[in-house]
Amino acid sequence: MVGIGTTGVPGISADWYEDIVEVAGDTPQPVQWFAAHFTEGAILLLGALLLVAAVTRLGGGPRDRALALVSPVPVVLAYGCSEWLKTVVDEDRPCRAATRAIIAGTCPPPGDWSFPSNHATIAGALAVATLLLSRRVGLVALPLAALAAFSRTFVGVHYPHDVAAGALLGALVVLLLLPLLTRPAAELLRRRSQTDQPEPDALAGPTRR
Repeated sequence: MVGIGTTGVPGISADWYEDIVEVAGDTPQPVQWFAAHFTEGAILLLGALLLVAAVTRLGGGPRDRALALVSPVPVVLAYGCSEWLKTVVDEDRPCRAATRAIIAGTCPPPGDWSFPSNHATIAGALAVATLLLSRRVGLVALPLAALAAFSRTFVGVHYPHDVAAGALLGALVVLLLLPLLTRPAAELLRRRSQTDQPEPDALAGPTRR
């Protein structure tokens, strides 16, 4: 375990965290309510966009279908990577040392480490996977993912560098693994489609016109 705690947090990230949380605390109550709910709901919205993008590919050829079917896999793997990194870095949540109340209300329990942000990782992975499936839908998912990542700092539970690293991690895992996973899946679908094709009847005579 590295166990950097708050001593390893970049000073600029800690300063930005304090500034963002201060601004967040001064926003109107409806804005705070929306931010507190958006930080969770955005992941569901991004998942729905990925599903929409995947459906547009299911009617295509083997590669399109393979891309749609395997797209959730690197998203799950990205989440697994972020969980593993949390146990390696052991960075404590900024809200434990915060001097004012945070929008999230309560700080995650001890042992729920801060670096990288799981939400930002999933958001980045979902957005990039959606973009690779459909550019049109992906252009909606990308800014939504950026807002989802930023909201984790806005509500007070992550440093800015936590969400930046998480979003980058999710994006990179998808960019690297999705093409690699798509190739064998597409080949498997091609072979299956060839197997499913009916064989010509050798006893049947030529078709008359």
